[in-house]
Amino acid sequence: MELTLNEKRLLAALGPVGSADVAALADLMDSRREAVVQYANLAGERGLVDVEKHVSRRYVPTDEGRAYVGKGLPERQVLESFEETIPMRDLQAHPLAKIGIGWMRKKGWIAIRDGVVQKTGNAAPGPDEIAFARASESGSVEDGEGVADLLRRGLVQEEETVIYTVSITPLGRDLLAKGLDLQEEAGTLTRDQILSGAWKDLPLRRYDVRKIPKRAYPGKVHPYQRILDEMRRILFDMGFTEMAGGIVQSSFWNFDALFQPQDHPAREMQDTFFLGERWPLPEGYERVRDMHEHGGETSSAGWGGTWSAAKAEQCVLRTHTTSLSIQHLAKHPKPPVRAFCIGRVYRREAIDPTHLAEFEQLEGIVMDEGVNFRHLLGFLKEFYAKMGFEKVRFRPGYFPYTEPSVEPEVYVDGLGWVELGGAGIFRQEVTAPFGIEHPVLAWGLGISRVAMLRLGLRDLRQLYRSDVEWIRETPTYSGRR
Repeated sequence: MELTLNEKRLLAALGPVGSADVAALADLMDSRREAVVQYANLAGERGLVDVEKHVSRRYVPTDEGRAYVGKGLPERQVLESFEETIPMRDLQAHPLAKIGIGWMRKKGWIAIRDGVVQKTGNAAPGPDEIAFARASESGSVEDGEGVADLLRRGLVQEEETVIYTVSITPLGRDLLAKGLDLQEEAGTLTRDQILSGAWKDLPLRRYDVRKIPKRAYPGKVHPYQRILDEMRRILFDMGFTEMAGGIVQSSFWNFDALFQPQDHPAREMQDTFFLGERWPLPEGYERVRDMHEHGGETSSAGWGGTWSAAKAEQCVLRTHTTSLSIQHLAKHPKPPVRAFCIGRVYRREAIDPTHLAEFEQLEGIVMDEGVNFRHLLGFLKEFYAKMGFEKVRFRPGYFPYTEPSVEPEVYVDGLGWVELGGAGIFRQEVTAPFGIEHPVLAWGLGISRVAMLRLGLRDLRQLYRSDVEWIRETPTYSGRR
């Protein structure tokens, strides 16, 4: 059996002792520990050594946990800060009240009646306190009762220690007894060695091309960010410019300028995050007001009723990026305009695998002389084709600010037809108050749903998690066909 130099060095180091951990072998071989582990595993595959992996875990206090060392958990500190009763208002002045009161109630240590906090007399140390006391005394604690609670609270963090023990086998000893040539081997060749022919007399290191190399994990862009960047490149290639704006918008731009009636359900608390701030209305807002009340100078009848300026001033977290589109058009009312935005929007949604309270939306607008509904469908088909979706269809839809309106769908193997957004031509009630005289094609697409389809996910929340293993395993290909 022919041995590599590293295998020979490993057997020579193990010969006198028979068995040693990797740290000791690294010192004997004057090599890095990671390299010795690799040498040992390769030698183990050939039966020269046995490699045993020992994993131990301990839990050490985090930065927050260290702040409580010697003092006790927050709830214990707050509990010991008063006698039998205390007004809630006074207890809330304690620096740890925000953390401690909730945990005292959860553990049944206190009862609150008529604004007064009273001890229940049932405050014996629980498993989490006992485990934290052990960690405080020794600097760490082994896994056991109460540790999981401390881990969930972020008071301790796991530290893993891996020790490899390497033992020489009878086959390894037989080869060692026959004598090993420890002459250094050449792993690389210089230009001079190749030109002079000296390489012919060198002891060359042997390589086994059948062996799988050690995996390398280079830095990678998050898979979701790669898809966002790809969409941005596609739209730039299609001749679009990018627009941007703040996540806080007045109701005027988020709703009223888009001819969304002030009593529309989407403006209620269950769908929109309203803020306490109020912004003044822009110059010329009266034209939007008139459009809502009686149709302004167009043939529209408007929504009727009385339009409230106070309601339009109220700020919201933007519910769609269309609020940026209408502002961009108000600043650029003359053709041609071809712009897009990729931005986060916010809605009050019940969070589940397919819904989040915040997500990304792709907004696009095209305003030019003579553009029509057919051009809109062409833009969307071209974009989806570049994203890798070959089959695209459109079904009629309804949106307060576009007419006609459609909902694009793409065909996905195994799922069928999937709806990915909404599109249409801005109504005259939207464009007329800003002096826009030409058709405006507009669309808003749910990017996160496109990303789920491209990445093969079933849970939308995966896009926003810092799952290092998933990021490593996700291919970096663009996904275009």
